[in-house]
Amino acid sequence: MPSSSTMPRVCILAGSPRKNGNTASLLRLFSEELEKRGTAVEYIRLHEKKITPCIACRTCQNVADAFGCPFDDDMQSVFLSVRAADCVVPATPIYSWYCTGPMKAALDRLVYGMNKYYGEIKGLSLWEGKTVALFTTCGYRIETGTGPFRTGMINYCRHSKLKYAGMFAARDRGYGVPFMTGEKAAGAVEFAAQIHSRLTGPDKDAEPISVLVE
Repeated sequence: MPSSSTMPRVCILAGSPRKNGNTASLLRLFSEELEKRGTAVEYIRLHEKKITPCIACRTCQNVADAFGCPFDDDMQSVFLSVRAADCVVPATPIYSWYCTGPMKAALDRLVYGMNKYYGEIKGLSLWEGKTVALFTTCGYRIETGTGPFRTGMINYCRHSKLKYAGMFAARDRGYGVPFMTGEKAAGAVEFAAQIHSRLTGPDKDAEPISVLVE
């Protein structure tokens, strides 16, 4: 659901443990391009947050218009940031064919707290209609490396009534090989331009975007 402001709001959930790693380096270019185009960007480093793993207690399911989670940790503020955004960008390196631990913990907490499906309230999604765009780096060939996470997130979006906008992915070819290339940098900028267009133009329900740099 769009925010009340005319400026689109993007919330980046950064799952890498490295402030200056591969994912973070490309995210800076992505964020800068979004801001140049008039998008408000909030950048949240999940490794700096206290995020307790979900225990499926379902306490949140009986709270209609709030997170409702009994854990008093940093996910309370993450919930508010995500709810205020028009677009959420889970950004993560791929570890063992899926996202990093803090990202998975955040996604689990959000899918319960945002979706009131399993308690006294039935069928309410507090983030219905928001856009989700994936931003990833991986070591294997992109289809192999990112496939399980991409498939999982498409199902996650469908379950949560979110709009899956697509994915940016860049491959790391191994230690000793420079990661950053002009093609990868250009890809991150192009993905930002397309996401901004998706948020501000008439093509909000267009086919998912794929910017993949091997």
